[in-house]
Amino acid sequence: MKFVRYGAEGAEKPGLIDAAGAIRDLSGHISDLSGAAIDPDALAKLSSVDPASLPLVSADERLGACVAGTGKFICIGLNYSDHAAETGATVPPEPIIFMKATSAISGPNDDLLIPRGSEKTDWEVELGIVIGRKAKYVSEAEALDYVAGYCTIHDVSERAFQTERSGQWTKGKSCDTFGPTGPWLVTKDEVPDPQDLRLWLTVNGETMQDGTTKTMVYGAAYLVSYLSQFMSLQPGDIISTGTPPGVGMGMKPPRYLKPGDVIELGIDGLGSQRQTARADA
Repeated sequence: MKFVRYGAEGAEKPGLIDAAGAIRDLSGHISDLSGAAIDPDALAKLSSVDPASLPLVSADERLGACVAGTGKFICIGLNYSDHAAETGATVPPEPIIFMKATSAISGPNDDLLIPRGSEKTDWEVELGIVIGRKAKYVSEAEALDYVAGYCTIHDVSERAFQTERSGQWTKGKSCDTFGPTGPWLVTKDEVPDPQDLRLWLTVNGETMQDGTTKTMVYGAAYLVSYLSQFMSLQPGDIISTGTPPGVGMGMKPPRYLKPGDVIELGIDGLGSQRQTARADA
């Protein structure tokens, strides 16, 4: 199944996508796509609901992030061998982990705000894993049992903030709107192999990224298991799993976003996003 959250920012309601691609209101069954509602068993039970029995939602409604109640937004760096090569980095012996502030989360089609003082705002399409139940010290074999589903993530990065100023990567990853999430939370039964998905991104219609999760160094199951050895993963937590090659930083000369640019991105089966860049006030 494909789940969505729709409505004004801060007042989103849960919904599902019917066979015709329309949004149906789920608020009569769950209050939001968070907590116990996104346990894999709870989501499976919703499959018995007849979409035709649910109120139809206007196609003009804004879409919010596809999951609520995110406590941790965990990102993995240099997780594609071909992306590591384009940046001149070596593949790490263990996953590189950094955090993106949850205040960066935004809807998939909301404006992308270029922060004050930014000259190097960059794009990164990524596969997102949404945790559905508490995971602690789980094995790789059982890791996906703890996953609610998958989604499209735009891990926007300000490269000067990230790499040219002292400290950690977090401040270059956490500006407001730097984490568009969705449009859909796609349950794992619809994604039989998360390591066989095409990812793409364009800027003003020009293809920048066109890759596949086959080249991920550390796959989805491994990452859930690995992270659970260091911290408990909670329902609603997001793992953004890294990006394929084609980022602006890796171009010669480098290329970065400017106000007015239109960024479109998506993952086959998980839906697409569209943002317009504008300067933050």
